[in-house]
Parts: sequence; structure tokens; C-alpha cells
Amino acid sequence: MELDKNQLVTLIAESVIKQLRDNCGTNNIPVAISNRHVHLSKEDVHKLFGANHQFKVFKYLSQPGQFAYEEKVTLVGPRGVLENVRMLGPARTKTQVEISVSDGVKLGVKAPIRDSGELSLSASLTLVGPAGSTTLLEGTIIAARHIHMHPDDANRFGVKDKDRISVKAPGARGLVFNEMLVRVSDNYKLEMHIDIDEANAAYLKNNDSVEIV
Repeated sequence: MELDKNQLVTLIAESVIKQLRDNCGTNNIPVAISNRHVHLSKEDVHKLFGANHQFKVFKYLSQPGQFAYEEKVTLVGPRGVLENVRMLGPARTKTQVEISVSDGVKLGVKAPIRDSGELSLSASLTLVGPAGSTTLLEGTIIAARHIHMHPDDANRFGVKDKDRISVKAPGARGLVFNEMLVRVSDNYKLEMHIDIDEANAAYLKNNDSVEIV
């Protein structure tokens, strides 16, 4: 028996609602893979691009209020160079460069694994832009893997801000990520952030799902 239009719409709506309810009851967390990037301070913006430079937004990121600029910089280390490194906004009080372990090997930089913003005694690096350059005495890190959560998500998972948890990645190269930092804010969207090295190790891509162990 064929369904009329109204019956078909009702069935589709019921299916969508069920799927949303099912997803809310799971431990699934979407994956976002971070490539190397730079968060510049206003002072370093002036050094690299000039005082009157107007930045252009390349795209808005999944986390509210975060975006990538069209402009890029070059990273220079003792052993190598990485060109076309994307800048993220908005500007910060202190410049932060986030690289992977593999990037550090190419640059000749031994960057520590740190939570975002913890820059004391981190690695030195030179940044080059179209208007000039600056050498950071510290500020280069390998970002600690973390999960952004809205408070509603944290309540659902039974965790709180700054907890460290374990997360399981499925598949042929499945593994467990330990020491996963939980970051909770009203401004966050549920998402796990790992770098390219970590994603390759587990054969993960953007928008794949993992779950809390």
C-alpha cells in the first residue's frame, strides 16, 4: 500500500526525532582534527602584518566565536621551515603557536605538550609575515588533546571542567586516548580536538565519532 504525502512526512519526522533522541543517549563525540596554526597577540599582529592591516576571515570554525583568517605566516626553526601556516582568531593576549610532534621534528623544535594558554617555558620559534618577523622566546606548544563540552553535555556524561578522561576510537586502528582534558563552557559545542599525528595513529577523520570509556 502506498503512503500519501502526509503519512510519508509523518514517518520521516518520527524517524528524525528518534535518531536525535538516540544520539542524545549515546557516548558518541564528534572528532575535529587540528592542523598546525597560530594565535597572534595584537602586538605581534603589528610586527608581522603592520599596524593598519585588516584581516579577512577565511571561514568560521565549529566552536562559536572562533574563525580562521585568510592570512598565513611562516614558522622558522633551527632545522627547518613551515610555510603557509594558518592564523586563527580572535587575537589573544599572548601569541601561541600549536604544532604537532612531526612538525617539531621538521623545525628542530622540542615543544612541550601543554593545555592551551600554558606557555611558560615552552619552545622558542621565529614567525615571519609580509611586514616583518618576530622571535618568540616561548609560546610554541603541542596542544594537549581535549574535548569541548557545553554544560548540558558535561552533565550527561557525568564529568566536569578540567577532568581527565579516556576516549575510545573504533576501527581497524582503534585505540584508547588517555589523559583527554575536558573543557566545559556555555560557549562550547561538543567536539574532541586532536592533532594530525594523533588522528593518523587512529585512522580518524573529521566528523568521525569516538566514545568515552
